[in-house]
Amino acid sequence: MLKKLLFLGILAISISTQAQKEKVLKLPSFDKPLFHYGFYLGANNNGYKVSYKPSNFSNPEIEVESSFGFNVGLIADLRLHNNINLRFEPGLMSNTKTLRFKHIAGAENVTTREVGATYLHLPLILKFSTNRLNNVRPYVLGGASYDHNFSSNERNSDDNFAGEFRTTTNNFMYEVGIGIDIYLSYFKFSPSIRGVFAINNEVKYDNKPNSAWTDPIDFLGTRGVFLHLAFE
Repeated sequence: MLKKLLFLGILAISISTQAQKEKVLKLPSFDKPLFHYGFYLGANNNGYKVSYKPSNFSNPEIEVESSFGFNVGLIADLRLHNNINLRFEPGLMSNTKTLRFKHIAGAENVTTREVGATYLHLPLILKFSTNRLNNVRPYVLGGASYDHNFSSNERNSDDNFAGEFRTTTNNFMYEVGIGIDIYLSYFKFSPSIRGVFAINNEVKYDNKPNSAWTDPIDFLGTRGVFLHLAFE
C-alpha cells in the first residue's frame, strides 16, 4: 500500500511539474487577428467508391487499387468567432488509381485501366476549435470543395474501346476531419486527418452503348484519406 501511495505521489508531482512548465504560452496573441495565412503539405490515399446499376452484364465487379499521392496548397483563415474559423485552402491534389474489370476478362487475364488524376482543389471549410489548452488546441472541421480534374480526358473522343477510361472534369466533394493546433515559438503547426468524398458521379460513359467498362456503373466517385500538415 505504501509503495502504491508513493508511486501516486511521485506521479502527481511529475504531472504538476509538467503542467507548470506548459503554462508558458507560445504565440499568445496568434488567434486574435481577424485574418491570417499559411500553407500546407500532405499526402493522400484516394480510391473510388463504385456502385452498379442493372445492365447487360451480370455480376459486374470493378476492383479499385488506390495509391499514395500528394497535396500542396495555401491557407487563408477568417476568424468568425473565438472558436469558429472559415478557411479557404486552394491547392493541388494528385494521385493514380488502378481499375480492374474482373467481369470482362476473368480472374486469369484481368483488364485494367490506370486512371491518373491531378485536381485543382478549392475547398471552403469551417473549423470548430476547443478553447486553447496551454500550447495545444484540438479541432474538428467540415466543408465542401470544387475540384477541377486536369487529367480527366472528358473531351477526348477516344474511350475504353481505344484504351482510355475517362472521368469528368468538374467535380464537387465534401470533407470532414479532426486535428490539433500546436503552438510553437515562431509558427503554429496543425496536423489533421481528413476524409474526402465525391458528391457527383465522376465516370464519363463510353460512346458506344452496352460498354462492359462503363455501362454497369451507376456511380463512381473519389473516396479517400488525407494527412494534412498546415504551417501558419
